[in-house]
Amino acid sequence: MSSSEKTPAAGRPFTAMLRREFAGYFRTPLAYVFLAVFNAFAVSLAFFVGGLYESGIASLDRFFLYHPWLWAFLAPAAGARLWAEERRQGTIELLLTWPITVWQAALGKFLAAWLFLACALLMTVPVALTVGWLGDPDWGVIAAGYAGSLLCAGACLGIAAIASALTRSQVIAFVTGFLACFILVLIGYGVFDELLAGAVGSAGVDELRRLGLWRNLEPFTLGLVDLRPVAYFLSVAFAGLGLSTLIVERR
Repeated sequence: MSSSEKTPAAGRPFTAMLRREFAGYFRTPLAYVFLAVFNAFAVSLAFFVGGLYESGIASLDRFFLYHPWLWAFLAPAAGARLWAEERRQGTIELLLTWPITVWQAALGKFLAAWLFLACALLMTVPVALTVGWLGDPDWGVIAAGYAGSLLCAGACLGIAAIASALTRSQVIAFVTGFLACFILVLIGYGVFDELLAGAVGSAGVDELRRLGLWRNLEPFTLGLVDLRPVAYFLSVAFAGLGLSTLIVERR
């Protein structure tokens, strides 16, 4: 570790923390593998499974349909290193000697990971440009879909942050975060709703649907920026950030 990574720049420790964490994602080939896998699956699911081209409609609703599944995998993969890697290498004590609070360190790590996920989403813009070349889409609806997808990624990252704070193993953190996100993705899908209806009743299923990632992303794919799904995604994201920070502080 170089001296520039050991201590933050004078007068701007939080910014230095954010840069350090964001750059850390691109220091290993694994980050580029994740980016490639995300884009490959995003395009394949949209065109080959969702039938985006065959639909003949200049819309990306079938593209965003599969994003919760993708974030359920990539967000825990990116978030597993938030605290688990620091604890495994024994550098968390060094990190907390910086002139910043634990909350600032946690926020810097979280925002850096969210920016990394935003980079993965940004790489799918050629799909939108392709749809624009083939037809005349509503760019406002597409922009809303991208905004909703990014918020969904933040919610999954909040869950991953908790998993990372609970263990020093990145593998365990990834698996735990993935399973938790996977359950939230399942909530709201027809087959899973039928199984839940037998256990909690139809009224209980209606309440649980509000916790589903896809149910909250769906309005964005239609161009509807509703405050309720925005509040849901941000609440899950920052609740995960806050809880993970409390876990780190107590440990």
